[in-house]
Amino acid sequence: MDREEYTFQALLVDDKGKIPIEAKYSAKFAVQIKFLDDQIREDGYEFRNLVFIIDDEQVDLGPCRFLTQSEGDGHAGYLFFVGDIYDLDSLLFHKKKVILQGPFGNLPIILEHKHKIRQQFKDYTASLTYDLSVYKNLFDSLDAEYAFEPEMVRKVVQQTIIANEGKTFFEYFDSQLRELQRIVADFSKEEHERHGFYFRKQVWNYITLTPFMRRTNLKPRGYSGDSAMMRMIYIKEELGDSTFSKLLHKHCIERPAAEAVRNRRTLIANTLINKLSNSVLSPGERFKVLSVACGPAFEIQDLLSNPKDCEIYDFTLLDQDKAALAEAASLVGQIELNLGARIKVGYLQESVRTMLSTLRLASKLGQFHFIYSMGLFDYLTPPVARAVLWNLYQLLQPEGEMIVGNFHVSNPNRIYMEYWGDWVLYYRTEEEFFNLLKSGAEAARSTTFDETGIQMFLQIKRLR
Repeated sequence: MDREEYTFQALLVDDKGKIPIEAKYSAKFAVQIKFLDDQIREDGYEFRNLVFIIDDEQVDLGPCRFLTQSEGDGHAGYLFFVGDIYDLDSLLFHKKKVILQGPFGNLPIILEHKHKIRQQFKDYTASLTYDLSVYKNLFDSLDAEYAFEPEMVRKVVQQTIIANEGKTFFEYFDSQLRELQRIVADFSKEEHERHGFYFRKQVWNYITLTPFMRRTNLKPRGYSGDSAMMRMIYIKEELGDSTFSKLLHKHCIERPAAEAVRNRRTLIANTLINKLSNSVLSPGERFKVLSVACGPAFEIQDLLSNPKDCEIYDFTLLDQDKAALAEAASLVGQIELNLGARIKVGYLQESVRTMLSTLRLASKLGQFHFIYSMGLFDYLTPPVARAVLWNLYQLLQPEGEMIVGNFHVSNPNRIYMEYWGDWVLYYRTEEEFFNLLKSGAEAARSTTFDETGIQMFLQIKRLR
């Protein structure tokens, strides 16, 4: 459905009765209208009620104000809500009544929340925010000193500050993270959630300064660990509008947990190359690879270094996120341009729910020589993880191999990720990970770790 062209019938109600109108979706919180009678309404006129007619049902939306703004297309102007402000995107296209001011209804509960926070934690948070404000002011004052220097001078001076004074800040920040971990060590799951929520409200101004943490918290695609976050980790760019924001961003993407993410990209490429070298393919047969929750699929550029490599593989990239698939397609296009060769690749937008239906997947995808999924299982509960793994296993050809990743319970950055990043994973022990595959599978399996000891890999070979 083209949202910009979506029109529907509606009614306006005032003291004189009901007035039929044609409404057009034009913005998330306002609607463009055309009066179906010959009366002219003055600018600023208020109606008692706006009624949408959706699927032959009337939806009352309350009082609204008419503002004239002719755009030469026959529409008289716009209607704006004067009470509850409805999200028209949710209402018209998802059939959900969502009010912009809805969160204010929970305000008393949120404000009461602070009374359940341990005093020691409050003291820690207050001291931390004071210290961070001092550091920020110092770094901002340095930025102001060289703000009008030539670009090259600004860049070199800032890099020098990051390398020297930034190191001192990192030492301080690491000590504060260790203290946070000590304070919350005996918290229950509920206490972690409650104190994490409180903590992020106190340090929100610093979170939003940091490109990486801002995205993990705001979750613009509805979930943590999206392809844009992975890109930040892989590329290790210096992002931020100031020295202080760059330092916070740099600190995030240089932690062991981030290094573990980079390591798994390398491992996938090496494992695939090794598997291919030990495989016997029929004449004209390609090596079929399925990447589940593929994200930006950066590992493909690690595999394809010359045009001949492009003739070997048949990739299927699967992700629930349309934007991630678009990023992967863009990367593939760039590789093709660089190598002057075509890559055989299919893109599939599917969710975990689809992955629970083996027959549907098999009919659509066929079977594969190699399947991998690095980040998906970090977000799956044990029952769902077992079901997904079993269904992916059944997509393997005989002698086909699969490798999936999961963060280990020992992740030293877990509290940092949860309290600062609002990034919660399902961690597993080695035994729990190993036992995800059903005992009835005729397979050889093993678990290994990356160099950090944080990232686990479950390797499965289907015997027949």
